[in-house]
Amino acid sequence: MLNSVSYTIFEVKQTSDWDKAMAIGWKGVFPAVTTQVRADLSIDVQDTQRVVDDLIRDGVTGVIALGTVGENNSLEFEEKVTVLTAIVEVVKGRVPVITGVSEYDTRRAARYAQAAEKAGADGLMLLPPMVYVPKPAELAAHFKGVAEKTGLPIMLYNNPPAYRTTIGNEVLDAVKDVKNIVAIKESAPDTRRFTDIRNDFGDRFTLFAGLDDVALEGLYLGAQGWVSGLTNAFPKESVELVAAFERGDHAKAMEIYRWFMPLLHLDADHDLVQSIKLAEDVMGRGSERVLPPRYVLEGARRAQVIAMVEKAAATRPALGASKAA
Repeated sequence: MLNSVSYTIFEVKQTSDWDKAMAIGWKGVFPAVTTQVRADLSIDVQDTQRVVDDLIRDGVTGVIALGTVGENNSLEFEEKVTVLTAIVEVVKGRVPVITGVSEYDTRRAARYAQAAEKAGADGLMLLPPMVYVPKPAELAAHFKGVAEKTGLPIMLYNNPPAYRTTIGNEVLDAVKDVKNIVAIKESAPDTRRFTDIRNDFGDRFTLFAGLDDVALEGLYLGAQGWVSGLTNAFPKESVELVAAFERGDHAKAMEIYRWFMPLLHLDADHDLVQSIKLAEDVMGRGSERVLPPRYVLEGARRAQVIAMVEKAAATRPALGASKAA
């Protein structure tokens, strides 16, 4: 029951590690990793660790734990802390671990943010409050309310189609002086957002592309990294896409992007979690099992996604510099 939940929130004490914490390498490919689930719907901690370790071995530069793909809102508070702790343990500092903060209200979000800091997370990906759609001033107050209770750097997550709330420039202006709000995951399908943010705020916020099927466009418009869902199934190709862009090999980046695009569209669909986990399963990287209210794909949709993944696997582009580069 709600009344039985304790919301103990502590004031943040600044430490000598503050500047170090703000200096996360906010660039490259950060997959939104899946949470592995057993047949009895309990959390498979060991398999979650294996999935994350495999991604790091394949070259990703950071991981997002407990995002949308990680089924954050289907987990109890204690399960979230358990999953995050396990991921921090297996990563062992090799790449930054950022955790999603997706809660109904500011108290719950601050409570989890502090638990994440204690568990060893390197940063937070902070979402708007769930269910209630706040006014811009309320949204800014939510972000400030969480930020002031933690010493971790924060990436704000803008995804209007999924969460019905827009983190517009009015909100960003209200939080621009909050030192530990440092980055934005931009998942609006309108890529003009990248330019609008840059025009109004310069380099105040590090930008990440957050919608898979406009990722390359985001990089061209100033994003320094990509928070990706389909990287869970094809990590090496995802890493090479960004690496090719960064070294100026635009022919190779475009080749990979065009090959990848049918699958990247899955990230914009309502059943993205089921589709991504099914792709992961087909590629032998993880299980497709999901937590209710989601259920595994069935029928024509299932056959469609499997066919798409198998075609992609059979037509993988060669990695490395293009002949024209």
